[in-house]
Amino acid sequence: MTFFAAFRRNELDYARFYATLPAAQADRILVELGVERQPLTRSLHAKADKSEAFDPQRVPFKRPPRNIVLITVESLSAKFLGSFGNPAGLTPQLDALARDGLLFTRLYATGTRTVRGLEALSLGTPPIPGQAIVRRPGNEHLATVGEILRRQGYETLFLYGGYGYFDNMNGYFAGNDYRVVDRTDFPKASVGFANVWGVADEFLFDNSLVQLDRAHAAGKPFLAQIMTTSNHRPFTYPDGRIDIPSPGKREGAVKYTDYAIGHFIDQARSKPWFNETLFVIVADHCASAAGRTKLPVEGYHIPMIFYAPALLKSGRDDRLASQIDIPPTLLDAMGLPGDDHFFGQSLFEQREENRRAFISNYQELGYLKAGTLVVLGPKQRVDTFSIDANGDASPAAPDPRLRDEAVAYYQTTFKAFKEGALKMGTMDKAR
Repeated sequence: MTFFAAFRRNELDYARFYATLPAAQADRILVELGVERQPLTRSLHAKADKSEAFDPQRVPFKRPPRNIVLITVESLSAKFLGSFGNPAGLTPQLDALARDGLLFTRLYATGTRTVRGLEALSLGTPPIPGQAIVRRPGNEHLATVGEILRRQGYETLFLYGGYGYFDNMNGYFAGNDYRVVDRTDFPKASVGFANVWGVADEFLFDNSLVQLDRAHAAGKPFLAQIMTTSNHRPFTYPDGRIDIPSPGKREGAVKYTDYAIGHFIDQARSKPWFNETLFVIVADHCASAAGRTKLPVEGYHIPMIFYAPALLKSGRDDRLASQIDIPPTLLDAMGLPGDDHFFGQSLFEQREENRRAFISNYQELGYLKAGTLVVLGPKQRVDTFSIDANGDASPAAPDPRLRDEAVAYYQTTFKAFKEGALKMGTMDKAR
């Protein structure tokens, strides 16, 4: 099959169209980078004492959170936040949460679509060329953070304000042991405003609180991933919430989503589970990834806030990080097993020399490290760019070491998915 035929059929095969390495060499490089992907059965069934697994000297928590609420915000570029220098006052609620929480300042999205963000935040893998794993056949019973926590007695939920059949979100999350709650499950009386993409974010959060209360009442710890919709065209939202009338273009949608998140956190403060919960606020992708190059680095720069005032000191974390590092970071913060099988690595364990990020579009696969961006393209193309402090790129001499690292990550990820090695059962046969 030619490249263009594969492109039309959404079947871009990494091994055929991109630069490769011998599999043994790729595996060796990943091990040297700290990616060892331990078998799961041994760790999940081990009788490890949670208090011994949690190390307050290494992670910034006073004690491990019992629950996780992962708020995935539609199209929230870092540049919209006052915390990143925006003077327009669009995000007063998020900026307050950032001041009182832990703000990660150098996090990058893996792609330009919601499904890419959902894939990275649940599965912890670099993006593969072509369609995201969320939309591909054979994506059930993967070793997602939800599958891992469900096996440890957690209630795992995916909550979405729209219709989850879009982009196969419902199929993916239901197939990976998340209980899916989307717009069709919300009582009509609970929805005060909606548009073509979904219910307004405040009503999504209201319905989410009902589900979190139920999980708590059942005595279960929970992981809830909430996917917002309001920061998306047509940028409509209820009147009277913010000082920008609806429709308010992008700026109004950002400010409304900020209002809804702040309102949700305010309501959550009265809940009995609040002090044991880590709230993670992160974007799925940026509002735009347009630029002078195919992979403009600043078009992938997103915010992330860890907020848990009873558990976590406030501060800033300026290390380079990727969305794929969030699943293992959450498990590490909770002191639970399973964090060491992802391609991503816990931000609290990763060595400084191994910090990197992955950015991509449908065809181009980027590897950002130490001020250099390596881009793998079709027809085995490899381009190298120097990235300045503003995120601008200029052509640079090839870097064989970074080239091989990029190939090792992307090649091995594609191979693992294609051969079923990302599934829970087959992960135990990795060694």
